[in-house]
Parts: sequence; structure tokens; C-alpha cells
Amino acid sequence: MTKEEIEQMMKSALDESNKSTSKTVEEMLQKFSTQTSVTRKQPVEDDISGDETLGFKSFGEFAKAVYKSGKPGSEIDSRLMLKDASGMNEGDGFDGGFLVQRDISSKLLETAFQTGVVAPRCSRIPISAKSNGLTMYGIDDKDRRNGGRWGGIVTYWENEADKMTGKKPRFREMDMRLRKLTGLVYVTDDLLEDTVALGAFLSRAFQEEFNFKIDEAIIMGKGAGQPLGILNSPCLVTIDKEAGQAAQTINSYNLAKMFTSMPVSSRTKAVWLLDSSLEERLMHMTLEGTSGQIPIYLPPNGFSEKPYGTLFGAPAFPIEQINPFGEKGDIIFGDFSQYLIIDKGGVKNAASIHLRFDYNETVFRFTLRMDGQPIRSAPIIPYKGDKLLSPFVTLAERA
Repeated sequence: MTKEEIEQMMKSALDESNKSTSKTVEEMLQKFSTQTSVTRKQPVEDDISGDETLGFKSFGEFAKAVYKSGKPGSEIDSRLMLKDASGMNEGDGFDGGFLVQRDISSKLLETAFQTGVVAPRCSRIPISAKSNGLTMYGIDDKDRRNGGRWGGIVTYWENEADKMTGKKPRFREMDMRLRKLTGLVYVTDDLLEDTVALGAFLSRAFQEEFNFKIDEAIIMGKGAGQPLGILNSPCLVTIDKEAGQAAQTINSYNLAKMFTSMPVSSRTKAVWLLDSSLEERLMHMTLEGTSGQIPIYLPPNGFSEKPYGTLFGAPAFPIEQINPFGEKGDIIFGDFSQYLIIDKGGVKNAASIHLRFDYNETVFRFTLRMDGQPIRSAPIIPYKGDKLLSPFVTLAERA
């Protein structure tokens, strides 16, 4: 056999090997794709339009349907595929999701906003399904002196001025865009089989965690990708510590200045938020110069005769989300009706069996869209005097 014949035979063998290898790789890729893709069978349509429960008996049953519909080769439950005001309600594994049925969604939203300490006291505006934000125009009423009230309304008594000069009112724009709050909940396979326990667990997990994060954002939010918290708001008034005041202390002068920095119109609605370690110190505090006869703080269910403590007669609540004792923002006096929340109705829920497969757990994801910020853009200049007022007052650092 010549040299040329040997080289040709080797080339033919190599070409055949490459074809076989390529075919094998293509077959493997096709097989893998078939095994891992989520093949959707057409759901059987039932006429349940107008039913707020979408045919589900409980939240647990709904969550289990979401879980089953997210499995490869599964058939989507037709009850998950109803039209929503914002479009078709469809999911694709963990990247998509299904809108929680209206009655449960409303209950979850209301619980999330109503069972916290801070959020229930805020002003709240639900926005329409076709909107992703809210733009409002309000009176720029930050100056209470003559010519500044209501953005610049000028009033005169007869004979008070020979010539009356008008003034154009000032308006300011509030622009709010929806922010996305997402929570993950891990559920064992055993719990998935019990729809009653599953519903109770998911409801409580969602409510308590979202309550916590919403209250935290109202207080501490940076405003970038999340609500603007009052401690980062330009309308916040911060009371300086007293001259010579020791670190890690609080006194009646601090509290009295905070109280009197609240506009009179807001005092009946304002509440105190404080670090838990502050509460014990308040219990031993009295007004200076009163021989210890007039306490500043009344503990709950005692002299206050209320389920919460009172400080200068206003409700006082120790909460976790506030700054630790001694730092700026360890105590806040706020009228939270002056904080605006917007939300877009509907909680979205998706499930994935892949993230915790090795632990026999399924991950549920809940998504809520909202935003918030104080209504005022600056402290209030009073009609007389130079003491700035605000519906949100805190104490400076005492380090």
C-alpha cells in the first residue's frame, strides 16, 4: 500500500469519527433539552370568570397549584391562567409567576400594610393596573410667614395697605415610581402535601416579613430602588444634644425639644418610635425641676391605662427597625399621616423546585410593588420665631 493510499484511508476514518461524535453531541443536547424544558400542556378551560377565589378553596391550594405548574412537563392549572387587568396571568418557572387570587391577594396586602407599627399610620393610595407610578402636585406650604402660607396666598385687612399686591402660589411636584419588594420562602416537600398548613405557613411568613421590611423602609429607606425613609428625608428636623451632654444618654430637655418641634396640627396623630433599650431609661425619667413628681413616660397597662406606653401623652412603641441607642435616629417623633405610600394591587407568587432540590425543598417567591416618601419636602418655617417644625423629628447622635 502506497503512502498516498494510507493517508487517504486515515483521513476517511477521521471524517467518519467526527460525524459520529457530532451526531452523538447533538443527540445528547436534544435529549437534555427535552428533559429540562418546561413543556406546557394546554389547560382545560373552566368558566370561573368573575370568581374572586379563581376556584381555589384556600391559599395553600393555590400555592400547591403554582408548585405543580412549575414542574417540567406539567400542565398549568387553568385557574392560574385567567386574564388580569394588566394582561395574561402566566408563569414560566421561577422567572415568571402567577398573580395571587384577588381575595387572598387583597387580604395579604391589607395585612402587610395594617399589622405593622408604622405602615398602618401612613396615607396610602392604590394605583391603577396600567400605571407604574404617581405624579402629584401639592402646595409648597413650607413657610408659615405672611405671603408664604398655602404656597404664597396673600391676605389683607381693609385699610391695611394702600395697594394690594398679589403673589403667585408655589407648587411642588411629587414623583413616585413603583419599587419591587421580593421575598423568598423555603417549604419542605412534606408541607406541600398539607394545603391547610401550607396556606397558614406562607400567609404568616409573607405577612410578617413584608410587615418588617415595609416599616423599615418607611424609617430607613434610601430612596434609590426603595422608598425614601424619614431619616433620609429633607423634611426631617434633628434636635441637637445639650451642651456637655454625656454619651449614651437621653434627658427630658431632648424630649421636650422634640415634642415642641412637632406642628400643633400633627400632635394628636403623632407617635414615638424608640429603641427598646431606651424604654427602661424613660421609665425612670421625670421633668427637670419637679422634684421627681411628674413622670415623662407612662408604661403600658399601668398608669397609661393603654396597651402601649405614652411619652408626653403620645403613644410610644419600641421597634426593631430603628437605630441603636446613642445614634441619630434612636428615637423618632412622627406624624405618619404625612407619609404617602402607593401600591399596585396584586401579590405575585412563583415557585421553583430547583434551587433547593438537594434538600427536598421548594422555594416560593412573593413580589409586591410599592413606593413611599414624606409628603413634605422641607421643614416648616413658623409664622413667628425661628424654631423649625416638621411632622418628623429625631434626636442627634450622642456618642
